[in-house]
Amino acid sequence: MTTASLHITLITETFPPEINGVANTLGRLCDGLRARGHQVELVRPRQGSDQSRPSDDGLMLCRGWPLPGYPGLQWGQSSMHKLLRRWTRQRPDVLYIATEGPLGLSALRAARRLGISVVSGFHTNFQQYSNQYGLGMLSRALTHYLRWFHNRSTLTLVPSASQRMELERRHFERLGMLARGVDSQLFHPAKRDNALRESWALTSEQTAVLHVGRLAQEKNLGLLKRCFETLQDTYPLRQMKLIIVGDGPQRAMLEKELPEAIFCGTLRGEELARHYASGDVFLFPSLTETFGNVVLEAMASGLGVVAYDQAAATQHIRHGYSGVLAMPGDEEAFCDAANWLLEERESLRRVRLNARQHASRQGWPAIVEQFEIQLRGVCGAHLPVTPAPVTR
Repeated sequence: MTTASLHITLITETFPPEINGVANTLGRLCDGLRARGHQVELVRPRQGSDQSRPSDDGLMLCRGWPLPGYPGLQWGQSSMHKLLRRWTRQRPDVLYIATEGPLGLSALRAARRLGISVVSGFHTNFQQYSNQYGLGMLSRALTHYLRWFHNRSTLTLVPSASQRMELERRHFERLGMLARGVDSQLFHPAKRDNALRESWALTSEQTAVLHVGRLAQEKNLGLLKRCFETLQDTYPLRQMKLIIVGDGPQRAMLEKELPEAIFCGTLRGEELARHYASGDVFLFPSLTETFGNVVLEAMASGLGVVAYDQAAATQHIRHGYSGVLAMPGDEEAFCDAANWLLEERESLRRVRLNARQHASRQGWPAIVEQFEIQLRGVCGAHLPVTPAPVTR
């Protein structure tokens, strides 16, 4: 018996070729659903590469507004009336709203008016980001808005058990889990490149300490500097180099504070995979991730990962076996974990092998299949009625 294909509309303010964890995840989900025979309509802001590209049956483009502090990312313009007209003509079976900005809100309102089932995704801890920027009052308002937004969808998908617990504590309702996968053929230890390591002035016996991610305040990069300096102090005879892949508003400051580090800028695809595989240890000090795709990418590439015990790290790292963990916020424990990893070469070798073995089993096809089951499960479901937020 064949299962009927779905007409699924995905609404997002970021999508490939933009480089971030949300865009990467949505690109994988979109491709995977289409490969399984579903009709996937994408609603997103127009990107620079679109130029004069028109909308079509599979793509609706809207105007975007720059997101302050995040060059290349945008909010999508509210488009409720356009969406109502479009979906009245060709009604989707279900929506997946991945971002909660003006575009996502207009999609939610249009869906409620037309009685279309909605699944939302909690991809970004915006309320934690505002705390990092010293905007505590904004954090409370954002939490209130995000709870109101997601509680008006039929189901909200979160990527990790720790994120689910945090949102339940804040009274988010009807939460489901959708983990993330990794392309373990792209991110593979066989991509290790000795010529690249030589360009870093490292031999095969020396240590490349890697960090991949956006260079922004919410990523807790002060600990990256402190931890690397601790490693240098602990192992003064061991030649090591800090390799930083990524870009962002803190890059210039980090280049001044870490003059010996090698800054590679933004990389993607095979070039990114080559840099991962040419490293040895991966430092991931962020405390604001809903998941952290780079953790799985580093593990698939055969690196020894040091991370806080939350999000992807909690889900995929067994402490001392496939990586090392520290209690969230304990900077001394984070540095101690990194020190332990370099204490014995055999320990690091074993951790790296175990990390690769685990990550190689975390492919995207099973994630996409689970996503399809969750979308089917809400088709035709009535949207919950939630009062509008009270403003004072």
